[in-house]
Amino acid sequence: MDFKHNIYFLGAGGIGMAALERYFLNAGCRVGGYDRTPSALTDALVAEGVNINFTSEAEAIPEEFRNPDTTLVVYTPAVPETNGQMQWFRANGFEPVKRAKVLGIITSQLKGLCFAGTHGKTTTSSMAAHILHSSSAKCNAFLGGVLRNYNTNCLLSADSSYAVIEADEYDRSFHHLHPYVAVITSMDPDHLDIYGTAEAYYESFAVFTEKIVNGGKLLLHTRLPLESRFVGSVYRYSRDEGDFHAQNIRRANGSIIFDFVHPQGVVTDIELGVPVEVNIENAIAAMAAVWLAGEFEEHNVRQAMKSFMGPKRRFEFWHKEAGADGLAIIDDYAHHPMELKRSIESVKALYPGRELTVAFQPHLYSRTHDFASEFAQALSLADNVLLLDIYPAREEPIPGVTSDIIFKDITSPGKTLVTKDELVATVAQQRPRLLLTVGAGDICNYLPEIVKILTAKS
Repeated sequence: MDFKHNIYFLGAGGIGMAALERYFLNAGCRVGGYDRTPSALTDALVAEGVNINFTSEAEAIPEEFRNPDTTLVVYTPAVPETNGQMQWFRANGFEPVKRAKVLGIITSQLKGLCFAGTHGKTTTSSMAAHILHSSSAKCNAFLGGVLRNYNTNCLLSADSSYAVIEADEYDRSFHHLHPYVAVITSMDPDHLDIYGTAEAYYESFAVFTEKIVNGGKLLLHTRLPLESRFVGSVYRYSRDEGDFHAQNIRRANGSIIFDFVHPQGVVTDIELGVPVEVNIENAIAAMAAVWLAGEFEEHNVRQAMKSFMGPKRRFEFWHKEAGADGLAIIDDYAHHPMELKRSIESVKALYPGRELTVAFQPHLYSRTHDFASEFAQALSLADNVLLLDIYPAREEPIPGVTSDIIFKDITSPGKTLVTKDELVATVAQQRPRLLLTVGAGDICNYLPEIVKILTAKS
């Protein structure tokens, strides 16, 4: 499939779609699309030249995107088949394709560094993109989070032969990709509304490894229960062992520094720009992928890892004070029990002995139903829990599935059920000195007011 001059996106306001919109704008294409509601992201895209409308009726489709011979329609699974614009396109000779298929074509034309996993893929892919973008190799990057270094989730280079891609397992989207280097960070069963069983979830990752191109490489975390079907070069990594790992880890004065071990030697004194425990392993995966791509420049890698600010909403500090009781407010996108556990553990390691309050917004009824017990266990690591209502995203309610099925099993000394509307007032009343807000929904929208209240002089 050749790309056409006009590209129209159904679900144009999604962060993953936005990266493709910017890619095609940069390639000189005319770009338009539909989304349900305006946002800061759609405002930015419109300012950059994307023609976005916000009504699902077919009449809203601009005239220049109504010819199937000149227009490619790209959609996200979040847009239902009942959408009026989708129905018009299907009835008028168009063949809408998923975003993942477009990414697959891009990875067939460039060397794709594709990062998959239940969690860790946004940070690891962002680190790798930052390393390559800072080097002579450059890259095109299509990421699931906005990089704070660049204030975008899309990096572009007309001359680079590399594409860095966050490989999404939802709806088996990553099966469209053709990785040159495939990285799998984790395989904790998720999206069981799609896969049904853990075994089917694992199988999808095995299929992903079959997509690696001839001469490509596979990088796996050492703990993964994966039977790879890739017949080429397979490497393993983790914090403490494998072909790629860390040694001589030093933690002091809010910094983390370690030596990076690779198959041909050691790179000393890698300092993390975002010094939290989980990023040691993330950094190893990112540096290993760049090493496997043959673009590892020691001086550049050191500088890139130190200057890396992280994606927004991935362990992002909203406020940080010095001192034994200094106020710290951190936000994280974690929405799977294992992610939540690692996020809480990272905060506790960064602030040992401090009382930690966690405000958590569950994401999806199906995920809450499948992992209620695991969520409760993870939250029980906190000293105090504020548990919000479930953020539904694309789903309709499931009878009997509410935040209560998590709440009842939380064993923390303090726990409170709150609605979104009650969150700020509850935080104002409790006045925590160490607060972690977590979830993939809209809990982050309340952070500006929370910061304002907690930093105000009493």
